[in-house]
Amino acid sequence: MSPRRYSQPLPRRPGAFLMRYLRARSGQFGLLAVMVVSAAGCAVAVQYGMKLLVDAMASGERNAAAVWTPFALFIGLIAVENVLWRSSGWLGCRAIVATCTDLRVDLFDHLTGHSMRYFGRQSSGSLGTRVSATGAATGSIMTTMTWNITPPCVDFIGAIIVFTTIDWHMAGALVVFVALIAFVITWFGIRGRHLHQTFAAQSSQIGGEVVDLVSNVWTIKAFSARARERDRLAHEIGIEARAQRRSWMYVEKARVLHDICLWLMAGSMLLWALWRWTEGSITSGDVVVVSALTFRILHGSRDLALALVDISQQFGAIADTLNIIARPHDLDDPQDASRLQVSAGRIDFERVSFAYPDGQYVFKDFSLHIPAGQKVGIVGPSGAGKTTLMALIQRLDDAQAGRILIDGQPIKEVSQDSLREAIAVVPQDSALFHRSIMDNIRYGRPDASDDEVVTAARHAYCDEFIRELPQGYDTLVGERGLRLSGGQRQRLGIARAFLKDAPILILDEPTSALDTHSEQEIQLALADLVRGRTVLAIAHRLSTVSAFDRIVVMKSGRIVEDGPPARLRQEGGLFESLWRLQADGFLVD
Repeated sequence: MSPRRYSQPLPRRPGAFLMRYLRARSGQFGLLAVMVVSAAGCAVAVQYGMKLLVDAMASGERNAAAVWTPFALFIGLIAVENVLWRSSGWLGCRAIVATCTDLRVDLFDHLTGHSMRYFGRQSSGSLGTRVSATGAATGSIMTTMTWNITPPCVDFIGAIIVFTTIDWHMAGALVVFVALIAFVITWFGIRGRHLHQTFAAQSSQIGGEVVDLVSNVWTIKAFSARARERDRLAHEIGIEARAQRRSWMYVEKARVLHDICLWLMAGSMLLWALWRWTEGSITSGDVVVVSALTFRILHGSRDLALALVDISQQFGAIADTLNIIARPHDLDDPQDASRLQVSAGRIDFERVSFAYPDGQYVFKDFSLHIPAGQKVGIVGPSGAGKTTLMALIQRLDDAQAGRILIDGQPIKEVSQDSLREAIAVVPQDSALFHRSIMDNIRYGRPDASDDEVVTAARHAYCDEFIRELPQGYDTLVGERGLRLSGGQRQRLGIARAFLKDAPILILDEPTSALDTHSEQEIQLALADLVRGRTVLAIAHRLSTVSAFDRIVVMKSGRIVEDGPPARLRQEGGLFESLWRLQADGFLVD
């Protein structure tokens, strides 16, 4: 399957969601169904073979041929049944595991297509738990459907056929009994679905809570909050436990109801068969096959009832995931999206308006034109809209009005991937994966050679400290790079931008985590990095942009000053006041 499904949104209903993957491997699942139905059919035929054997033995004639033929049929059917069961296990292993793999990859792919605003509203740990839980739930449903639901259904159909050969009244009674039991159990199971969905949602929330706590363990220790967080987690787990108990006990009630129904059915059918035998209407073999099939249906339908309840629980888990993850993307590529072709790197904001969902406007009729190759610093007080401006350029959010163009191409009309391939970003805090340093730098350009990675590291002044590490470039950096200092992580982020070599560069205060000596080195590295590129830099530390071509000063979503830094200082406006405050040490970075 293709790893990209932007043009094929995930179904929101669990049934349609699962059918999508069954159709993708229809040949394998079709053959699997044939194997399982045939194996279950052989199991019913084995019981009929036993009837023939008992009748031959009860005939009073010690005819070897009359006995050995049913015996050969009996043994042969057992052999075929076993071969079919083992073959179905082998095929099911391949088809179901592959399907669950595709499903989780597709869920992850759809999840990462959501906007950053979506992730701001969700717990990352809970989202990850839901993806894994949905894979497990799908595997459980497919396994249960194949080996716990299909065989009892085949047993029932086979028993009807066999009972018809004995007494069609018995076959009719069996149909009525099973139909009533199926109706009662199904009705009971549907009534409890909300309990299973509540438990699934609470379980996912607990998974997210644990991940969130582990991710913030430093904060927990720093604020002596271990006991407080333990009590809070115990309270949340207690809520989950109550939801689990309600779901579990409902299953137990279904089992009791099922046992009562089947006790009545088994007793009635066997009593009927014995009565007919005393009248001489049926043979001893008929009694044997009625009792054997009745008890087979007894045990099979118990498995069937429990399987239906279990599937109801698993469908609840999938429904919970789809409700959260499979919702439509609020940012998506148009169907005829083209690739962004960057020839120079000119950026234009044309009368852009942007507001948050609560209606609060950040920009109204905002325009800004950045010629290709220009180095522009974006400064201003907090809440001026600097970060939002950078997000709109990368299309992490969409403006409600106006256009943003790169080299004359509206970014809404090109694919998001091609847009972001043309932009290198050095954020304020470079996030790293729990992988090697080599892999983290190479993330900027996956096809780069080791020598190119090392060259980028040298440009970012991090080659020296990397080589001092025990495994050098093969050193694992820990989750989010926690084994490295903030300055070291930032240098790796700059090295990654060097390696990407994109025509447009966004800097979000890249020297904020560095000491004075490191900042001087990085300033030299940035001087090389920005050469020949269009650069936009959010700057709190104004020395970062003092040599830029142009400074744009923003306040409350408007441009209040715009020009070369030297001229803005001479004009004595907001930029000059910020410069003086920082020079005097009063402006906190």
